[in-house]
Amino acid sequence: MKTGKVTLTVLCILTLGVIAFAVYRFAFRKSIPDSSTPDQVVAVLQQNDCFVCHNRNAELPFYSSFPVIGPKMKEHAVHAFRFTDLKGKVGENIDEVTLSMLDHAVEYGGMPLLEYRILHWGTGFNRKERSFLATWIRSKRGSDEPVSIVPSEVSFNPAKAELGERMFNDARISLDCTISCAECHVLENGGADHADERVSEGINGLKGGVNAPTVYNSDFNVRQFWNGRAADLREQAEGPATNPVEMGDQTWEQICERLSRDRELVKEFETLYPGEGITRMTVTDAIAEFEKTLVTPGCSFDRYLQGDTGAISAGEELGYEKFKEHACATCHTGVILGGRSFEYLDVYGDYFADRTEDIAYNSDDDGLKGFTGNDEDLHKFKVPGLRNVALTAPYFHDGSMTALDDAVRAMAGYSLGKELSEADVQSIVSFLNTLTGNNPHMRPVKDNK
Repeated sequence: MKTGKVTLTVLCILTLGVIAFAVYRFAFRKSIPDSSTPDQVVAVLQQNDCFVCHNRNAELPFYSSFPVIGPKMKEHAVHAFRFTDLKGKVGENIDEVTLSMLDHAVEYGGMPLLEYRILHWGTGFNRKERSFLATWIRSKRGSDEPVSIVPSEVSFNPAKAELGERMFNDARISLDCTISCAECHVLENGGADHADERVSEGINGLKGGVNAPTVYNSDFNVRQFWNGRAADLREQAEGPATNPVEMGDQTWEQICERLSRDRELVKEFETLYPGEGITRMTVTDAIAEFEKTLVTPGCSFDRYLQGDTGAISAGEELGYEKFKEHACATCHTGVILGGRSFEYLDVYGDYFADRTEDIAYNSDDDGLKGFTGNDEDLHKFKVPGLRNVALTAPYFHDGSMTALDDAVRAMAGYSLGKELSEADVQSIVSFLNTLTGNNPHMRPVKDNK
C-alpha cells in the first residue's frame, strides 16, 4: 500500500513538472526571427519540435522514459522518421514531396499528434506561423495546389524519337527475337503491363518479380524502376535487354551485332549518331528519346486546374479534397502525382506478412535497399505516379491489388494508419478517374469531358 502511494506521488510530481515545463514553453514562445527565409522556416519547425521526431536519430525529451508516455512517444518517433527525415531537407532547395508534407501539416493541422501536444503545450503552428509557412510554400511551388498539369509540349529530338519508337517495338532486342519493350508496356492500355498479368512475363514464359510500371510520363520520375536503380530513361532501357528473365541472358554486344545485320537500320543510326552507329548507348538513347514523347496532357482534372470548373463533377472535386485531406497528396504530388520520392510501404503494418500466400517474398520486395544496400531502405519503393491510374491495374510493385478501390484502402492503412470510410474511398477513386489523359498511342478516352 505504501509503495503504491509513493509511486502515485512520484507520478503526480513528474506530471506537474511536465505541465510546468509546457507552460514555460508556451509563455516564452519565440517569434519568427528576422533572418533569411530558409532560416526562418527552420526556426519555425525547430520551435514546434518537428525535428525531434522527424529525424533519423530522434532526440526525445527526458520524460520519454516514463511509463505509458515513453512507449507511445517512441512509437510516434519511429512512424515520423519513416514518413520523412526533415534534417537537411528544409532549405532553399527543398524537394516537392517535403514541401507537400509541410503544406498538409499547415493546412490540416495534423502535426504534431494530439498525444504529443498534450505533453508539449505550445507546439503546433500558431496563426502567424501558418500564414508565414503557407506563403513560403506557395512561393516555392508557384501554386496553391500540390498537383501540376502535364505539359502539352516537351523537348525531344523528332528524328531520334521516331527511330526510338521502332526500337521500342523491335523484338530483335531480345535473345530469341520474341519480346520487345512494347510487350510489357502496352501503350494502347496505359503503358503498363497487361491487366491480367500480376508480374511481367519475359522470354520463354519466365515470370519476373515485379509488375511493369507505366512508361507514360516516366520522364518526370526522379529515378527509374521501383527501386530506383536507373538514373534516367536511357539507363532504364539498358536493363531489361540483358536480364535473363526479361529479354534473355545476353550482352549488348550480341544485341548490337544482331541489329547490325539490318543494313538500312545501320544507315539510320549512322546518320543520327555520326561516328557511333548502333551501340548500347545509341539504341537506348533513341528509345529514351521516344519515351520522352509519351506524355498524357489534357485530362479533365488538368482542365479543372486551369480554371475550367465544369471539367469535373462535384463528386470528383470532393474526391480531390479527400485526396488532400487524407494526406495522399503529400507523396502523390507534382506533375504525375508521384514519382518524386521513395517511401516505406509498411509504416503502419506488415504488408508482406498480410499478402496472400500465393505471393512469395523475393528480392524485388526489398525495394530501394536492393539498389543502395542500406538496411534503412528496406521496403522503400518509388511512389508510382497516378496519371492514367485507372488504366494500369494491377497495382503496387507486386501487382497484388487488382482493383483501384482496394489499392486506396491498402495505402491508407499501411502508409497512413487510416481506415477510410467507404464514401471517402469511392470519392477518391472518382477523382483518380479524372487523371486519364491523352496521347496518340493511347486509346481515346470516352469519359474525358
